[in-house]
Amino acid sequence: MEGRRNIGWGLVFLGLHMGVGFFLGFMHDLAPGREQWIAQYATGTHFEVRLGHAHGALFGLINVAVGLTLLNLPLPAARARWISWLALAGLLMPVGIALHLLAGVPPVLVLVGGASIIVATLWLAREAFALRPASRRP
Repeated sequence: MEGRRNIGWGLVFLGLHMGVGFFLGFMHDLAPGREQWIAQYATGTHFEVRLGHAHGALFGLINVAVGLTLLNLPLPAARARWISWLALAGLLMPVGIALHLLAGVPPVLVLVGGASIIVATLWLAREAFALRPASRRP
C-alpha cells in the first residue's frame, strides 16, 4: 500500500507550515516591532521563513496527491515504492531551508529535496500516461 506514508507526512508538513503561516500573519499584523518585520519583507530571516512556509505547504500537498495517486493506480510495487520514497525525500527541501535558517547548514538538502520531488512527480506522470485503459463494463 504505497502512498499511505506520503499522505500522512504530507498532512503533517501541511499542518506545520500552516502554523508557520499563522506565525507570519502574527508577525505582520500583531507583533511588537512589526514595522521592522514588514520592512525586511524581501531579505534575511523573513524571506527564508516565507520561502520555507511556501515550499513546506506545497510539498506537503504534493505528497498527499502522490499518495492518493499511488493508492489508486495499478502500478508495479517496486516502481510505486521508488516514487513514494522520492516524493518523501522531497520534504527535505523545506527541512533544508529551516536548517539553513536556524543552524547555517549549507543548502544541500534544499537541492536534494527539490530534485527528488521533481523526479517523483515526472515519474508518476509517466506511469499514469503509460496505463492502458480498462475495458468498460456495461
